[in-house]
Amino acid sequence: WPSIFSGLEIIANRVTFSHRDAGGSPSLFDLLVSLGRNHHATLALADLHAELDYSPGAMVYIAGRVLEHSVGSWLNGERVVIAHFMKDAVHDRVGVPRPSFPMQSFFLELVGGKSRKRIRSRR
Repeated sequence: WPSIFSGLEIIANRVTFSHRDAGGSPSLFDLLVSLGRNHHATLALADLHAELDYSPGAMVYIAGRVLEHSVGSWLNGERVVIAHFMKDAVHDRVGVPRPSFPMQSFFLELVGGKSRKRIRSRR
């Protein structure tokens, strides 16, 4: 969904050193889409001591400002990543408040589930 807040970056055949996205807001998620051919890359989330399979077709939402992340070298193939993110400075520039932190109830409501808040209010 394009907006004035959106950024889109294409990264081709590059190692991504461990970093946090300084331009984002802690409450915003980055969408990372791994594309390419025949590579077996790994997305490392240092703060969580986790490594995720980052093969072609993988899509990951992460709080890039909060979580330190990297992609090291891979053995073979071509690797392309599309990173979709929002720049926090645009919120300041146009005087729009930042989105609040996402809550599980937001996602449950989107898929037709009942949030905890609703369940508690019925009792």
